[in-house]
Amino acid sequence: MTGTTAQAPPTPPAGAPAVRPPLGRGTELVLLVPAVLLAVCGYCAAGLGRTGAVPPGVAAYGAGLGALALLAHIAVRLRAPYADPVLLPIAVLLNGIGLVLIYRLDLETPGDRAAPAQLVWSALGVALFTVVVLALRDHRILQRYAYLCMAAALVLMIVPIFFPAVNGARIWIRFGGFSIQPGEFAKILLALFFASYLAANRHALAYTGRRMWRLQLPTGRVLGPIVTVWLLSVIVLVLERDLGTSLLFFGLFVVLLYVATGRTGWIAVGLALAAAGATAVGRLEPHVHTRVQDWLHPFASIDAGQGPNQLAQSLFAFAAGGLLGTGLGLGDSILIGFAAKSDFILATAGEELGLAGLSALFLLYALLVERGFRTGLALRDPFGRLLAVGLASIVALQSFVIAGGVTGLIPLTGMAMPFLAQGGSSVVTNWIIVALLIRLSDSARRHPPEDDPTATDGGTVR
Repeated sequence: MTGTTAQAPPTPPAGAPAVRPPLGRGTELVLLVPAVLLAVCGYCAAGLGRTGAVPPGVAAYGAGLGALALLAHIAVRLRAPYADPVLLPIAVLLNGIGLVLIYRLDLETPGDRAAPAQLVWSALGVALFTVVVLALRDHRILQRYAYLCMAAALVLMIVPIFFPAVNGARIWIRFGGFSIQPGEFAKILLALFFASYLAANRHALAYTGRRMWRLQLPTGRVLGPIVTVWLLSVIVLVLERDLGTSLLFFGLFVVLLYVATGRTGWIAVGLALAAAGATAVGRLEPHVHTRVQDWLHPFASIDAGQGPNQLAQSLFAFAAGGLLGTGLGLGDSILIGFAAKSDFILATAGEELGLAGLSALFLLYALLVERGFRTGLALRDPFGRLLAVGLASIVALQSFVIAGGVTGLIPLTGMAMPFLAQGGSSVVTNWIIVALLIRLSDSARRHPPEDDPTATDGGTVR
């Protein structure tokens, strides 16, 4: 009796080109259609729910959003034909939902309309998206400007210190009727610097230095920038009173440090340093201390007879939404106050779309982050891999910090939900992040590991 032996699949001949995935541009275009239609339907639903009539500008809104989506699609089709076909439709849908929610809240504040300005910022974001996709042929060019990016990021973070505080935090530059949040742009520059630095020093961080308990510490020359980043995050937290930006910057560096070295000990060290810095500043800095107290006792103002604060109103909005929500235009989240369109816009989504709609939003963010991580796994050059993971981690960390704050999981941070919240700087930088991820994914799918001449280390693509 003879046994059978499994035959290995035939090996492609030497020099044969690797099989590339389909371009996916048709899939992208098909996905863009429902993304735009869903946003237009939401726009109509908000008007019907609030006023009982279809908004008069629905045709212009749909045409404008569709034109922006088509422009972005053409740019990707021309310069990044192998890019992931899911990234752009997700960005268009999230941006469209954000415009709908801001318009819905505008109906409650006729004297303070933010949706038209947000649409202009969205158009600027798509324009910069197009420029990045068309002009950036190879992501590895960015590695040459790593230290220039670091210097620019430092300047952007320091400048707001010299401007008056807005709602207790010094994170804005305001002149005339124009305002900008430099920290939003600094996060992209820091991601570029971190990716470049860690790509060049990953072996030194992982295999050199002294061993202390179960953690192998690198030499002082390599460890210096790590300590500097931690001190910088604490300084930003103290001077700008901005808990969210500090957590985002340091969390981004710790994630990239773990990806670069593969050592879980760095996560423990990063969490310990972040906890120590946040605890110290939370006790000593009055603005941060107030936010911590509001988080610990969200209903204290009600007990004191002063009415619900913003966090309490947010929790009431989530509770009122239930499973399916009250319907667009039928909620009362405007009672949160001035931050309803920015910091707490997620409460409007929770109240009027319910747990089901909120879960769908979180799934969109999760899918965007997953596609970014998948791109990082597919890239073989260390800089591209770390940059893709870093950009996806920015979206993940920012979404977690904001969602955690408005739901009472962690103290409030005052950041903007990516694509959803009112904020020109935020929506522009998020479109730049998506453009960079599309460029990276095009490189990963155009040059699979089997035929990538720049591959420098091993690994398999899943």
